[in-house]
Amino acid sequence: EVQLVESGGGMVQPGGSLRLSCAASGFSFSSYHMSWVRQAPGKGPEWVSGINTGGGSTYYVDSVKGRFTISRDNHLKTVTLQMSSLKPEDTAVYYCYGKQSGVDYWGQGTQVTVSS
Repeated sequence: EVQLVESGGGMVQPGGSLRLSCAASGFSFSSYHMSWVRQAPGKGPEWVSGINTGGGSTYYVDSVKGRFTISRDNHLKTVTLQMSSLKPEDTAVYYCYGKQSGVDYWGQGTQVTVSS
């Protein structure tokens, strides 16, 4: 059974930090490009960050550059999103997403709320 299980979400004050993790199982994780996608209340999904299969190339939406860092561990089959200097506009459900040749896998999401 394919599973992507996110953890690490929660509530944090503006300027704070959170570390999201996604644990993968049931598929060849190291062959998949991994991403984080978020969806804020009342808005459509927004791609946030991606990382290639080997972890050597990372990508970010402009609004999080310099604040978020994506990484992966192919041995542990995990992908992590370190988020710092969080802003209220970062509030959303964050989803872990894996893609390879048209095959997509999604996690169930973890809520991140940035509020004072």
